[in-house]
Amino acid sequence: MADVKAPKSLKLKFKGEKTKKKRKHDDDDDGGSSSRRRRRDAEDDDSPETWVRPEQANEIRGPAFIFHPSDPAPICISFDATRARVALHALEKLEDGAGGGLLERIPTEVGQVWVVTRVAGASTINLRTGTGEGKFLSCDKHGVVAADRDARGPQEEWTPVVLDDGMVAFMNNYEKYLGIDEVAGGQLALRGDSENVGFQERFYVKIQSKYKKEANEEERKKGGALDTPSMDEKGANSIYQAWGAGKSVVSQDDRKELKRARKEGRLAEALLDRRSKLKSDRFC
Repeated sequence: MADVKAPKSLKLKFKGEKTKKKRKHDDDDDGGSSSRRRRRDAEDDDSPETWVRPEQANEIRGPAFIFHPSDPAPICISFDATRARVALHALEKLEDGAGGGLLERIPTEVGQVWVVTRVAGASTINLRTGTGEGKFLSCDKHGVVAADRDARGPQEEWTPVVLDDGMVAFMNNYEKYLGIDEVAGGQLALRGDSENVGFQERFYVKIQSKYKKEANEEERKKGGALDTPSMDEKGANSIYQAWGAGKSVVSQDDRKELKRARKEGRLAEALLDRRSKLKSDRFC
């Protein structure tokens, strides 16, 4: 009798993504297997490819999954590579007990993923298709949404607005919002001419956890750059002023002056004055 092949997994995988190794377990040890199961679930939650919801607008970057809680079935914004246009696809109904909650939805096709890019320091983002030739999502002054631009300009810029309930609204360059509209024949279409944010203009967005951590790390570094300067005079002198083979010389003056300067907010200036007195060239 021929061996029955296992069903193929429908989980979406990206190019370069590492495959997780299968872990062996002992079914006889119930306590050990349950602890291993909890540990495995925790590792899956910490995986860089785990889909999570952003809490701030600057966290929306990298691969993104955008869907709307429509009735009777939620729909996602996808790109139809065959017809080269934006499409709204209804998400498949999951079986009961299979983790089919609305917020647990993840992309199952590459066309459902948009690549979010942004210029450094800008509050706007660009949405590029994850399939085909990488077209940018744009909106003109009439509210027509398309994905047929090879380069990004003002019409390809979107400002994400994270709402109080965690959902996201997208505002275009004309200060209008992206929304879902019902057109002739009862079909749904994507428009960009809504004046206010209502139910049709609110979307759920999911990103990969590694990009969320990356955004938080950048914010932490920016905050650290504004901290009080360090009083490590030896370390500063070794960077800005050294003699011979990296020899560092420290001023013998009282350090009380440095503490007083730090309280007054002029610590960097005081360190510079102390270094200038150590120079051997009186003309510099």
